[in-house]
Amino acid sequence: MEHPSSNQTRTPPNVHQSEPIPDAARAAVEALMQSGDLFRYTASENAPVTLLEQEFATHLGSKYALAVSSCSAALFLSLKALELPRDARVLIPGFTFAAVPSSVVHADCHPVLCEVGENYRIDLTDFQDKLDDTIKAVIVSHMRGHTSDMTEIMSLCQARGIPVIEDAAHSLGTTWGNKNIGTLGQIGCFSFQSYKMLNGGEGGIMISDDPNLIAQAVIMSGAYEHNWQKHASCDSELKAAFEKWQNQLPLYNLRMSNLAAAVIRPQLPELERRVRDGLANHDHVAARLNACDYFDVPAPLPQEKRAPDSIQFNLTGMTDELITQFSALTAANGVKVQIFGRSEDNARAFWNWKFLPNQPDLPKTRAMLMQACDVRLPVQLTEAELDIICDILIESATQVMAKTAA
Repeated sequence: MEHPSSNQTRTPPNVHQSEPIPDAARAAVEALMQSGDLFRYTASENAPVTLLEQEFATHLGSKYALAVSSCSAALFLSLKALELPRDARVLIPGFTFAAVPSSVVHADCHPVLCEVGENYRIDLTDFQDKLDDTIKAVIVSHMRGHTSDMTEIMSLCQARGIPVIEDAAHSLGTTWGNKNIGTLGQIGCFSFQSYKMLNGGEGGIMISDDPNLIAQAVIMSGAYEHNWQKHASCDSELKAAFEKWQNQLPLYNLRMSNLAAAVIRPQLPELERRVRDGLANHDHVAARLNACDYFDVPAPLPQEKRAPDSIQFNLTGMTDELITQFSALTAANGVKVQIFGRSEDNARAFWNWKFLPNQPDLPKTRAMLMQACDVRLPVQLTEAELDIICDILIESATQVMAKTAA
């Protein structure tokens, strides 16, 4: 049956457009512009960055937070704060963004890649095989918000005393059981880049309950002299850790500015709505695509409740040539489908990480990336706009397959 929106003149929505920044942010930015007080350590207390850290930690249910220039910076500082030896081996998934292995390299460590399955999650058999005595830390990337089996991963790592960093750049608002993603490992790292749930243009934040880890990260982020005293939640444990590390660590100067924090803070109260709307949008599109034989949208794991602003699906029954035709046809009809392994120089395809000394062989991950599709679904899209996207995807796939049948 033809979907109702197929009979109407349709203009595909702009899926790269973000929600407007709240008016409260405009007022906060204007006040900062008038004061010129953009540096996080100028004020004696309650600078916008400090308040963001406090509010974010409270929202996630974590003791401490550190806002920095990017999620990549947060990952790098996390690795440095773990005091890993030079050339330590860090296990990461083969499906992630290039910034993740880059952060490992920047921290003078070696990335070790494990396989990822057709559902975009860590292949636990390969993960366990590679989690040997040479692995000193693990980074779990909840790529595009798809959460791997954190119960099993944490159990395996805890049994070996291996610390876990959660790369939750895509997963703000996602939960595993009754816990927020980012609070399961020793450290959780989030992104405020424009395509994330909270839009700062750039920026990142890390959370932890470990005062020793946070104290080191704060100082290395650029809290020179005694500026750590201006951070929120400086309890007795954290103060003791700061005093221990004062002047003992290099400064990488990866701070967030007050301007970015002023833009981000008013969006935090909007997060619950954005998560709710994003999940509803995703599930609406997933239901329509899964009703068509040419698409497979993997189901969430039982303990996972996602907070998506995009959708990923696998193409089924299509040859390489047909996948290429499908991609070209959807683009011509106004819906850009990113196929991770087929987009030239895609930073999510591990074979493009030429900076790695040894290119890994990950046949399962490679096969997944060659047919896994990605389409943005901003949370502000209406159901009618979602249906336009669905119609174009389904009609394009049907048209490509019909040619083959003929």
